[in-house]
Amino acid sequence: MAQNLEPVSDSVSPSLSAPPPFMLCLSLSPPKKLINVEKKKNMPSELLPHCRALWRPPPPLPAPLSSALGLTPPRPFSLARRSLRPAAKSSAHDRAPAPPPASRRRRRRPRPGPGLIDQAFSRFRHREVVHLSRLRNGLNVLELWHGVTYAFKDLSLCCTAQFLQYFLEKKEKHVTVVVGTSGDTGSAAIESVQGAKNMDIIVLLPKGHCTKIQELQMTTVLRENVHVFGVEGNSDELDEPIRAVFADMAFVKKHNLMSLNSINWSRVLVQMAHHFFAYFQCAPSLDMDPPPRVEVVVPTGAAGNLAAGCLAQKMGLPVRLVVAVNRNDIIHRTVQQGDFSLSEAVEQTLASAMDIQVPYNMERIFWLLSGSNSQVTRALMEQFERTHSVSLPKELHSKLSGAVTSESVSDEAITQTMARCWEENKYLLCPHSAVAVSYHYQQTEQQPPSLPRCCLAPASAAKFPEAVLAAGLTPETPAEILALESKGTRCTPMRKGDDWTLMLRNTIEDISCQQRGHFLNALE
Repeated sequence: MAQNLEPVSDSVSPSLSAPPPFMLCLSLSPPKKLINVEKKKNMPSELLPHCRALWRPPPPLPAPLSSALGLTPPRPFSLARRSLRPAAKSSAHDRAPAPPPASRRRRRRPRPGPGLIDQAFSRFRHREVVHLSRLRNGLNVLELWHGVTYAFKDLSLCCTAQFLQYFLEKKEKHVTVVVGTSGDTGSAAIESVQGAKNMDIIVLLPKGHCTKIQELQMTTVLRENVHVFGVEGNSDELDEPIRAVFADMAFVKKHNLMSLNSINWSRVLVQMAHHFFAYFQCAPSLDMDPPPRVEVVVPTGAAGNLAAGCLAQKMGLPVRLVVAVNRNDIIHRTVQQGDFSLSEAVEQTLASAMDIQVPYNMERIFWLLSGSNSQVTRALMEQFERTHSVSLPKELHSKLSGAVTSESVSDEAITQTMARCWEENKYLLCPHSAVAVSYHYQQTEQQPPSLPRCCLAPASAAKFPEAVLAAGLTPETPAEILALESKGTRCTPMRKGDDWTLMLRNTIEDISCQQRGHFLNALE
């Protein structure tokens, strides 16, 4: 496919011939090359804390957590068989060691299976899991979409599902996952948990507000533990019944409810690796004092990946973050003016997965940049809930605009960017990736880039043929996506005028009843 082409780059290549692979960014072990760099005599002393901050392993984790994270494989624990009886007296010729009986001979331990991280990424199509395409004019595109559903959500959700299944089996428990999606999260969440015996998943998708392929990726999964609703509303409207259900803490506890949206911390935890990987791929050298900075452009909807980038900054990663949005520009207005307020309505754009007005991860960013001030953050969010409009305090706005810059991109700019990237590189961008690349083109037209720049690509163009056609290009659709057209579908409608909250509660109660039935049958 065109996405795998790697034209000759005009940018400076890193001094390390092989930057650390993506899975290493998820591990707790430092790569040997970085250890060797740290040991060089000519290494500036000021750089050592940065290398150590990025790669120094923490204290060993107690089992089984380290095994659960796929960092150390579980090993069978056994005690050597020793006789407690005193040895009988024997003559000299009897003292020669006799071969142990067959039952006591040391047996070769079976090799441990793959860890959870390996299992999570076992179905990714690219051997590198995440791939950087170096294109012309200094354009670096970090492809985060090589998972099963062709979206970056596969990276975090596959890991989260593996962690969940491990601990649920260990504790012999069941959870019901409730997910609201604007397009990509739903299919990735379904893919990560379908068929799992300890999890049921309920997905609410915005009917008519996501692409046909996105919808088919959700509605064609007919597993018993998958329940899909097509909501006659946008992504913000379908969040309302989900919020209402989770506000009832007794109901949540009774039915073991949880979410796999980016409100789930483990999603953000894995997404931090995106930024570390982008940095080590694009940094010109590690032998510099101070360490070089890299600009990372993050196309943003609910701001989970942006929150991960802000956390990576706090950990010492020298990146400058750029948040790129479509016409639904609440984050852009917040960064530029301190105006965290809703527009009149969600606008439908070519970058449909980013058609969001309430980016709930901004709460995490406010808390992080306010110095972990929970009172300030709570006051801001409570006012936003009441009035749908907040002006950030001057100090907080200053910190936000210092940590992040922003850009808002129109549909016209999206299609122009897609066409230009194809013309220059024969490389197809999805409309969300084009939002990030549009910023790159705008900046390079004004002046040569002062920093290496990495544009995150959250999805494959194969999922958005409508946008590709709008850009005057020819879609390239993989066989597995074409096959969705011939599959059966299952989707329960949530129509305007229906009580969506009641429908959601009834489905959750039905799932719990089925689980109790399975448990009683197992006892018999």
